[in-house]
Amino acid sequence: MEHSLAHASVHYETLRSDLNWCDGDNSPTSCSMRMAFKLDGVLGRLLGLLPPVSSWRELLQLSFLVLALALLYRITRLLWGHARNARRLQCFALPPRRNWLLGHLGLRRGCSRWTNPAGGLEIPPLCAPSPFCPCVTPEHVWFLGPFYTLVRLFHPNYVKPILTASANISFKDELFYGFLRPWLGQGLLLSNGEHWFRHRRLLTPAFHFDILKIYVEIFNKSTDIMHAKWRRLVAKGQACHDMFEQISLMTLDSLLKCAFSHDSNCQESPSEYIAAIYELSTLVLKRQHRMLHHWDWLYWRSPEGQRFRRACAVVHKFTADIIQGRRAQLLHQGEPEEHTEDTGTRRKKLTDFIDVLLMSKDEEGNGLTDEEIKAETDTFMFEGHDTTASGISWILYNLALHPQYQDRCRAEINALLEGRDTEEIEWDDLTNLPFTTMCIKERASPRIYGIHHNPDIWPNPEVYDPSRFDQENSKNRPSLAFIPFSAGPRNCIGQNFAMAEMRVVVALTLRRFLVTPGKGEVRRLSELILRAEGGLWLQLEPISAP
Repeated sequence: MEHSLAHASVHYETLRSDLNWCDGDNSPTSCSMRMAFKLDGVLGRLLGLLPPVSSWRELLQLSFLVLALALLYRITRLLWGHARNARRLQCFALPPRRNWLLGHLGLRRGCSRWTNPAGGLEIPPLCAPSPFCPCVTPEHVWFLGPFYTLVRLFHPNYVKPILTASANISFKDELFYGFLRPWLGQGLLLSNGEHWFRHRRLLTPAFHFDILKIYVEIFNKSTDIMHAKWRRLVAKGQACHDMFEQISLMTLDSLLKCAFSHDSNCQESPSEYIAAIYELSTLVLKRQHRMLHHWDWLYWRSPEGQRFRRACAVVHKFTADIIQGRRAQLLHQGEPEEHTEDTGTRRKKLTDFIDVLLMSKDEEGNGLTDEEIKAETDTFMFEGHDTTASGISWILYNLALHPQYQDRCRAEINALLEGRDTEEIEWDDLTNLPFTTMCIKERASPRIYGIHHNPDIWPNPEVYDPSRFDQENSKNRPSLAFIPFSAGPRNCIGQNFAMAEMRVVVALTLRRFLVTPGKGEVRRLSELILRAEGGLWLQLEPISAP
């Protein structure tokens, strides 16, 4: 149907071959014209049975008829596909639905907010009966109306064939990811096939350990700025703060320095670019929850769609300007150079994400275009700020709830830095924080993915227990039981970057501050990342250096 409409064309045929033919004179009013349609495909043959259109009114009526037929055809296809999917997925467990048409639409929202009476943040068991997930199986299927079908898997053995499959057949779902495409383009997150393979190879050097060592210095400096601001606020009597707000600014500050070598000062003053990134993340989530806005034609004409376009323009202009300026600088000055520590001689060295992308070449000597670099950089900024900020915030919250673990982490960090003239966490220090790393992993293990809350894999998954990541306790665990960065060929390329940043920020924060639970009940809110309704508030108490 869409194919037929796409190839439809309107042309006008005069009663004679010459448009200037008239009934006795050359005035336009004396000329008569017969309008006809030339349509390809099934629709064209059907409409060909209609009499020729002789006026604009009949043309309008015929246009409405075409639209009605197209809409009817589209609805029929959706309902037929829904029925076909229901038959094919009968092998999966099926939780009770609202009705045959809506399926589980609307029930999922009840799973996005939760708490427990003790004040902790525990997810309702996904593999046990509940009002929203009443299946006692490691998998089940949800029908989100007659439009979308969602299969949910909660066991490593079930997800292994999917995660380890070749990237050639592991395509991203356009249901949600398609909403990000106008913003992120064909970056690693959204691309597939040969395009993805080529970009993955070209981007891998950007996350080499030699580059990450430079980034660790940036993590320290951005954290220092955040902590200096916290001390000023505490001195003014403002000791309780929303961790999401504070830490997301810090991670954006770090990313801008790592990606562009750009000091935005965003932790201290507003930034149009930062505001645009926040707005885009919010608008993508809103669009996901509004079914009518899934239709591009309607969304781009809505106020939200127009705001999305404006925010995209701000982000894209910022990135494009930096890329073009840096490319011109490299052409004029050559690759960046700096002294090595061992010999003192000068050698070429990559300094940030943009430098790596600008100088990357494939096997044929071809690099990335400015548009491709812009897509990868925008993807890096999107994936790297909110996810890491959420992780750090929830780590600090859980350690605030469990002071015994917080004290043990602090003792480990203080022992590591004892006798030093500086508090800076170095690259080699990251592997010498075993218990702190266990606390970081425990925050991610049973809390983000359904598979991480499977009691068959994780005993007592509702309990915050870092010891489950002790080497002895991890020996017999399936390899895909813990996948905070996914697994297989399409795993997160920035996982070492994220873990390094979390270790640095958590370590410095616990050395300098005592964190305790803040105001009000905390209710988790599942959005693009895991948030808290009304913010995640913690009380900060500065600690003097030991």
